[in-house]
Amino acid sequence: MEVLNAVCQVLGVDPNSVEVNYAFVSAKEIHKLNLKFRQVDKATDVLSFPDGDTNPETNRRFMGDVIICRKVAKRQAKEIGHSLAEEIAFLQVHGTLHLFGYDHIESEDEVKMLGLQRKIMALLS
Repeated sequence: MEVLNAVCQVLGVDPNSVEVNYAFVSAKEIHKLNLKFRQVDKATDVLSFPDGDTNPETNRRFMGDVIICRKVAKRQAKEIGHSLAEEIAFLQVHGTLHLFGYDHIESEDEVKMLGLQRKIMALLS
């Protein structure tokens, strides 16, 4: 099952009503983006850039971009002990949930987001 479809299923959103762009960049590029937009001077695994406008070509709501660094994902997968494919799917899910307005700043929000991530990942496995 495609990541966006799984996210939509768990969130109760029509997957035909939304779009998300997933892109992979180098560690150098994600480092620059992380510094520019979050003022964090290091490479990270995933960044989300929400949008919310309607795409006039498809009449779908463009939720935004999820940017993933494969190099960081590969390192994390090795550290955690699962496959690169699993790590990338997790990062796609995580980033997509951010586009839908979920975050993990407050512990209560983190618990909710982690629960959603588990449900979605279960659909993808």
